[in-house]
Amino acid sequence: MVGRLATPLGILAAVTAAFAYVGTVDPNDPGHYPVCPLLKLTGVFCPGCGGLRSAHAFIHGDLGAAFSANAVATTGYFLFAAVWVLWLVRAWRGRPLRIGLAPAWWWGIGALLLIFTVVRNLPFGSALAP
Repeated sequence: MVGRLATPLGILAAVTAAFAYVGTVDPNDPGHYPVCPLLKLTGVFCPGCGGLRSAHAFIHGDLGAAFSANAVATTGYFLFAAVWVLWLVRAWRGRPLRIGLAPAWWWGIGALLLIFTVVRNLPFGSALAP
């Protein structure tokens, strides 16, 4: 049984370590993390811009600041947690995790990310900018 749980528990350990690091080393202090290349070269926020600040606020329990820094990333943290719990339960029962999304779902997710990216870079969408 331990072998079946090794992968989901290993992924949890890696994600926990990454979040612990970001929670300890504040991305709001300059010089600790690289600047987004797209932002540096073009001045345009990518869908991931603000993700580290979002993770830092999330770790410290400030969900408002986390959503303000990057709403998509913060939503992703909750989605990851739900999928991880499902994965762990299925692994415990000896069943593989199979998430089969139809191509329309992937196109929809891509469209939402594109819309999020465009809107956060427009003047009326500045609330979505990090």
